[in-house]
Amino acid sequence: MDKAHPKIAVVIPAYNVEATIEKVILGIPKSVASIIVVNDASRDDTASKVKNVKDNRVILISHTKNMGVGGAMLSGYSYALSLGVDIIVKLDGDDQMDVKFMPALVDPIMNAQADYTKGNRFLHPVALKKMPFGRKISNLGLTFLSKIASGYWNIFDPANGYTAISASKLASLDPTKIARSYFFETSMLCELRKLDAVVMDISMPAIYQNERSSVKVPREILIFSTNLFGRIFDRFFSRYFLYDFTAVSLYIIIGTLLCLFGAIWGLIKWNEAAQARVPATTGTVLIAVLPIILGFQLLIQAFTLDISDIPTKVQANRMITDDLMSSYIHELVKKGDAIHA
Repeated sequence: MDKAHPKIAVVIPAYNVEATIEKVILGIPKSVASIIVVNDASRDDTASKVKNVKDNRVILISHTKNMGVGGAMLSGYSYALSLGVDIIVKLDGDDQMDVKFMPALVDPIMNAQADYTKGNRFLHPVALKKMPFGRKISNLGLTFLSKIASGYWNIFDPANGYTAISASKLASLDPTKIARSYFFETSMLCELRKLDAVVMDISMPAIYQNERSSVKVPREILIFSTNLFGRIFDRFFSRYFLYDFTAVSLYIIIGTLLCLFGAIWGLIKWNEAAQARVPATTGTVLIAVLPIILGFQLLIQAFTLDISDIPTKVQANRMITDDLMSSYIHELVKKGDAIHA
């Protein structure tokens, strides 16, 4: 990568954004080499609005069926990699992301301080007050689970979609492991953690056009929680048992066994005491309580070690033997699911 003049591409997932897509494209600075708009089977005139923009940098990819924001981004990412760019920025087509913050996302990657940068609306107190209440609650409620699932305990606002990523790190990701739905951003974090990528939060506001939030908090918590619990198990199993075995692995095994023993013993003895109508002895109670206390201490220690193990230094990428990400869009075109206009 030429640090002085990196080749930057912007990927815009677009679905029914005919009212704003032209403004978004026209606002992108001239320093950006390519603008890839992925029309995700919009039912309005989004595609024609993009074609009306007189800018040679604009590339339009149209999905023949809706694939979700994650599917749209994977198409855009794949095409961007084929252009040989250095950094890819994700910018939504609804004009809720301010392009003036793009350099703040790009600079840490350009200066080898991060592999992936993302916006954090919670670091911007003035703009935070303007965030719709539903979005604020859903973000706060799911952030903790996202931290456990991804292993990035230092980041916040995990669902923020204003991001930038180095092309070399992106090429190492497996697109089959990335979610096609609105879980896309969080799944990206989970997969990047497997590569020990350095992730950095950038303070910036979101732009709201006085629209009503469509976020249904109970529904979002249910959908995201289901995905997150699966990712939590996957991360701990792969990191501490499948590919490595550390003190954290021992603490998890012993702590879990002690907690289970204490809980099962306690329930059995409680049932026996209830049947006999005789209070359990102090020794019986201690045999149940002490393993649980010790087990929780070990599990807390495991979490403490996990929290301290956050990547902070950008490392050279591993050799890529099968670049699945770059071939993603070609497979979609071949199947007829996408058209490059």
